[in-house]
Amino acid sequence: MSNTHKWWYDAVVYQVYVRSFADGEPVPGDGIGDLPGITARLPHLRDLGVDALWITPFYRSPQKDHGYDVADYEDVDPLFGELADFDALLARAHELGLRVIVDLVPNHTSDQHVWFRAALAAEPGSPERARYLFRDGRGPAGDEPPNNWSSVFGGSAWTRVADGQWYLHLFDSTQPDLDWRNPEVGDMFEGVLRFWLDRGVDGFRVDVAHGLYKEASLRDQVIPEETKGRKKQAESMVERVLRDEPMWEQPEVHDVYRRWRKVLEEYDGDRMAVAEAWTQTAESMAQFIRPDELHQAFNFGWLGTPWSAKDFAAVITSSIAAVATAAAAPTWVLSNHDVVRHPTRYGGGEVGLARGRAATLAMLALPGSAYLYQGEELGLEQVDVPPEARQDPSWFRTGQPGRDGCRVPLPWSGSAPPYGFGGADGTQPWIPQPTDWGGLTVEAQEADPDSTLAFYRRALATRRTVFTGAEEATTAEADGDLLVVRRAGVTVVVNTGDLPVPLPAGEVLISSTAVSDDGMLPPDTAVWLR
Repeated sequence: MSNTHKWWYDAVVYQVYVRSFADGEPVPGDGIGDLPGITARLPHLRDLGVDALWITPFYRSPQKDHGYDVADYEDVDPLFGELADFDALLARAHELGLRVIVDLVPNHTSDQHVWFRAALAAEPGSPERARYLFRDGRGPAGDEPPNNWSSVFGGSAWTRVADGQWYLHLFDSTQPDLDWRNPEVGDMFEGVLRFWLDRGVDGFRVDVAHGLYKEASLRDQVIPEETKGRKKQAESMVERVLRDEPMWEQPEVHDVYRRWRKVLEEYDGDRMAVAEAWTQTAESMAQFIRPDELHQAFNFGWLGTPWSAKDFAAVITSSIAAVATAAAAPTWVLSNHDVVRHPTRYGGGEVGLARGRAATLAMLALPGSAYLYQGEELGLEQVDVPPEARQDPSWFRTGQPGRDGCRVPLPWSGSAPPYGFGGADGTQPWIPQPTDWGGLTVEAQEADPDSTLAFYRRALATRRTVFTGAEEATTAEADGDLLVVRRAGVTVVVNTGDLPVPLPAGEVLISSTAVSDDGMLPPDTAVWLR
């Protein structure tokens, strides 16, 4: 939005979930999105008005967790193309004025990674096993896990191998955790950073940035009595109910990011990194973005806030205050590939969509960067994916629906699945699309000036002209059911109540839904005034 800060400071970044964005080559019409498909659809992102795209993992992988189980960090999985396709995507994005952020997965590898295969073939206590967290079991025969840790995806975080030892996996059993106390691990990832920086990427999204290091003792987790036996919500990592977490947020992790920051600063073009850090407080989140560490961290406090003026005001105020201590900019996000889409969280249907648009408009008025998730510009809701079509590993480990419902491939055109997602042969996508999405396609919404797509385009264009990106003080307060945010001479008002309220005086710059001439602000509506 301005030349006052580096590009990422106040950018709007669009998350591309590679499997579900667009299906092009190298296997036309296979129902799975790929790199050429993204390249072909980049004009959509340019026209939307975003500054950058973040692409989820496209590296070589057995796809047990859809790319977050990496077998080779320096190559493209044939499912998605080849390195030449990535280079073409990057070049085309830069031609269109778009930056490219790639996903980095440093907490764990795939069990098909050459290191882990070597570890399984080696003896206990060997240098090969020392790259991961192998331990002997407990109990007389060693047949009990080394500690009581649970996987984020449900069940034990330990799996036993043929010789009797166990290995740690905080996610799926096909995703063994690396031992970051081994210097080989840090050296390998510095090489990975340089590989992609040399190709010209603009930044990295760091998966599970609060992980990597575990307490060296691998002691048991202290679990409060009131939470014992509670069923784990594997469909989202937002809820953090256990305060003792020896597997997360260890102080040594910050040394990793200090090393990475030095690497990034060797390259021109303001390269950056953003942390996916599910921290327990805004203050601990801010530790990841101190001046010598990462540039940004996702603000999941905003994502997890209910539809409430009071709660919105509190999270805005606390988030801005927390990042100020690190001399960094806040980030704001409402949806991603791991959580229920926000229109559904806000109630679904017309009400959920109205609230989703209002929350988006409020978010885009806040200082710092905004991260959008593919499909939210179309007003897509969470899909109830049939059990036989679910593919999230958490579904298989817990029996809960998992995250497939927010990962359904995008509808581009036409009146029936696959809605132009892939080739002309009508091959259906890897997760089935609803049959009533005909009115939600990009093609349909481009023809409707009142569509959610048109709203997003207007909102991003207005943001770019209204806010300069200068050091503008921002305040947020709740006045009953009204959220009132003030920044740079603009007042943002969101009506979270059930009744219309008088619209404050001022020029209406943009509203999330139509505002009539009767001087009233409807429920579930946001407006920018000047």
